[in-house]
Amino acid sequence: MGDVAVGARSGQGGEEHRGRPAESVDPAADRAEPFVSDTRAVEDGAVSEDPTKPGGQGPGDPPAQPKKQPRSFWKELPILIGIALVLALLIKTFLVQAFSIPSDSMQNTLQQGDRVLVDKLTPWFGSEPERGEVVVFHDPDNWLAGEPTPDPNALQKVLSWIGLMPSAEEKDLIKRVVGVGGDTIECKGTGPLTVNGMALNEPYVYPGNTPCSQDDQGGQFKVEVPEGHIWVMGDHRQNSRDSRYNQADKNHGMVPVDKVVGRAVVIAWPVNRWNNLPVPDTFDQPGLDPSSSSAAALTVAPQGLALAGAVPLVLWRRRRHNGATEARAHTAG
Repeated sequence: MGDVAVGARSGQGGEEHRGRPAESVDPAADRAEPFVSDTRAVEDGAVSEDPTKPGGQGPGDPPAQPKKQPRSFWKELPILIGIALVLALLIKTFLVQAFSIPSDSMQNTLQQGDRVLVDKLTPWFGSEPERGEVVVFHDPDNWLAGEPTPDPNALQKVLSWIGLMPSAEEKDLIKRVVGVGGDTIECKGTGPLTVNGMALNEPYVYPGNTPCSQDDQGGQFKVEVPEGHIWVMGDHRQNSRDSRYNQADKNHGMVPVDKVVGRAVVIAWPVNRWNNLPVPDTFDQPGLDPSSSSAAALTVAPQGLALAGAVPLVLWRRRRHNGATEARAHTAG
C-alpha cells in the first residue's frame, strides 16, 4: 500500500482549508468595548441627548433655560389692587354709580340713608329720561342753596372718587320724572295731577299727602315742558322742593336733560331694603302721549328691523340653493 500522508487539520473543514492563508487577528478586537446607548453619546465623561431624537439637545445647542418661578402673592397684590381701582373708576364713570339719599323728599319710595345704584350707561347711547323714572341730576340752578355740605374725610374722598361711596362734593338731587318735552302738566286743588289731560293714579305718593299742594308758592300750576327738558317732583309731595318751587329760576323749574346723571335702578343698601325701582303702571296708560306718532313708530320699528334682518338671510339661502342646483346639474352632465 502506498504511504498515506496525513496532514494536521487547521480548525474546522479539514482538507477544504488546506492551502488558505491564515486570517490576521487584531488582538484588541477580543477586548470588550464599552456599551453605548443608541440614544446617548458618551464624550469626555458627559452624557448628552441624541440630537436625532425628538426633544433632544445637541452638543452645539445653547443650554436649556430654567423655568421662571411665579411671583409671590405679595408682589402680585399691588398689581391686582391697581387693576381693581382702574376697573372701579371706569364702572363709576361709564356704567354705575352709588348715591346716598340725604333727605325725605322721596319717601316712601326712598328713605333717608338709602344707597341707590344709578345707571349711567344708557344716556351714553342717547337715551333720555322717561315719565315715571327716578333720576339723579346735577343741581340745575342753585336748587340746593342753603343746604349743608358734608365734610368727608380722606378715606371717604378716595372711596367716592372710585365710586364705592357717594360723592359729597357733587351737588346732585333725586326726583321722579313726571313730564318730558312736549307734555302739559297741571295741578288743581289737591289733585289728581294730570299729564296731557290724563289723570295719574299715584300709589307711590307719601301716605297722607295729596298729589297737589294747595299753596301759592308752586303747589298750583300748569306748565308746558320744552323739548330737551323734564319736569320732576318728589314722592313726598308736601316735603319736596322740586320743579314746582323753582319756577323762578332760569329754566322755569325744568331740568335740562344734559344735567341728568342717570336713572336710579335699584336700592342697594341697607340689605333689608334691597329692591328695584320700576316705572309705575300709571305712566303706561294709553293716551298719555300728546300724539300717537311715537307709539306708531315703536310699533313699526321692530317690524322694519325684522324685515331688514330677514332680507340678507333670504338672499343667502337663495344663493346657496342655486349653487347646490348648479352643482347637481354639473355632476349629472
